[in-house]
Amino acid sequence: MDSFEINKIIAAILVTVVVVLGIGKISDYLFNIDKLSVAAYKVEATDQEGMANLASTESSVDISALLALGSVDHGQKVFKKCKACHSIKQGGGNNIGPKLWNVMFRPVGAISDYKYSKALTDYKKEWSWEEMNGFLIKPSKWIKGNKMGFAGLKDEKDRASVMLYLNQNSDQPKDLP
Repeated sequence: MDSFEINKIIAAILVTVVVVLGIGKISDYLFNIDKLSVAAYKVEATDQEGMANLASTESSVDISALLALGSVDHGQKVFKKCKACHSIKQGGGNNIGPKLWNVMFRPVGAISDYKYSKALTDYKKEWSWEEMNGFLIKPSKWIKGNKMGFAGLKDEKDRASVMLYLNQNSDQPKDLP
């Protein structure tokens, strides 16, 4: 191998290093991001104070404004996620989860022929707009210890629409707030 071949190999390595470093510098210049203002991840509170803040935040939601975002038709589409475990038909039976006909404004854990978790039977509230909204965000956090494995509905329009759909599927739908 002569010196000309060695020079070509060294030149190829140097050009590769310069190109890689140059692309990095150019992309840093083009996509300038203030690294101090970007959060790498979100830390959620797990203590009782954090849960109290979550509950108070969710209960302070303007329900009438939230429900204005939704529609019954959209709720029917979103409810397809729930149909894997719940029945919404009048006279329908329980599945993995309890039947949801007339669920709005009935006491939590009120279906007599369904075996609820202890957390739900001990939860002495009714499914109001606020309770259903908080529960649909993240069931496992709203009522600790319940056995519902659903991740929740983060989108406000989806939650509002499902609540409107659940209210509509009732013998006597309640007036909207």
